Amino acid sequence: MTTDWNDLRRWPDVEASNLQAWDASDSLILDEARELTGGLPDEIVVIGDRHGALTLGALDGGATRVRVYQDGVLGERALDANAARRRVDGFEHHALDADLVRGARLVLLQLPRSLDELDEIAQLIAAHAHPDVHLVAGGRVKHMALTMNDVLSSHFQDVRPSRARQKSRALHVTGPREGVAVSWPREQRHDDAGLTIAAHGGVFAGNGIDIGTRLLLDHIPEMRQAERAIDLACGSGVVAAALALARPELHVLATDQSAAAIASTRATAAANGVSDRVEVVRADGLETVATASAQLIVLNPPFHVGAAVHTRLAERLFAEAARALEPGGELWVVWNTPLNYRPILDRTIGSTKQVQRTSKFTVTSSRKRT
Repeated sequence: MTTDWNDLRRWPDVEASNLQAWDASDSLILDEARELTGGLPDEIVVIGDRHGALTLGALDGGATRVRVYQDGVLGERALDANAARRRVDGFEHHALDADLVRGARLVLLQLPRSLDELDEIAQLIAAHAHPDVHLVAGGRVKHMALTMNDVLSSHFQDVRPSRARQKSRALHVTGPREGVAVSWPREQRHDDAGLTIAAHGGVFAGNGIDIGTRLLLDHIPEMRQAERAIDLACGSGVVAAALALARPELHVLATDQSAAAIASTRATAAANGVSDRVEVVRADGLETVATASAQLIVLNPPFHVGAAVHTRLAERLFAEAARALEPGGELWVVWNTPLNYRPILDRTIGSTKQVQRTSKFTVTSSRKRT
């Protein structure tokens, strides 16, 4: 099947010359699915579509109803924008839950890099899809590993690889095992931090606490006293829960564009008994926050866009913080030391001081210029 994706854009997600909205694995997944029965069925489930290539390719290939799950809200919006430009409909956005895959006979999956995320997805399909479901999961060969086969084999009876094409490969997965149950999110207690962390499979650092975030937690006592604080790019909600526990009168807004992060943060807040003071919102940055209204923002920015190391996402979040902070408001950030964000923070936010520095991470505090 030949689908023209030359007009496919990542917008409103980060766009750059070294980032594209689709790759050869999208085409391979669709071609492998079509060859199963000589064409695509009317109804398909798509999981992990990045900016619409799989969904629009399936509709272009004969499907009439596509249930689609995308972790990132920017991916959802990119699919909507690409579909509108093509004047195409026939797809529905879903959460990663039983309703997404219930009764499904064909599922197309862009393989996630996280084995935990793959495990959660495989559990859902095995537990709730049709017993005759066929999963076609693909990705770039350089990002695939035999451990992915092991994860899939723990929930399905047969995992068969396709031939490689254009540095991509697909896995054909069939035969859901009996008695598979969904075991996500998963909790872990961290007595040293006084926190219980709950996480879905697709969240960075899982139910652990990464080194950078641990450094940030050490400095909570030094952060500005405020009635409201924001955990921007909240991940599993470690910072939001820690802030709420440390300051019983504080209301925390936790925001992230990732559906897995939002679900995890809600679970973490509940596990620590602070759900009443942690508001969790899935959003692009601080789009729900009024200009010049924030007193305190805390951020551990992602530095990967997909598989690529890229600073544009962090810079975008810094700009959002600059807009949202009130004069004199504070932005606390932990970042990978080699990325040297301090000049950007000085320019974008205001006076920035280094609070702590190690060979791997730096913690800074920036005060919004008045």
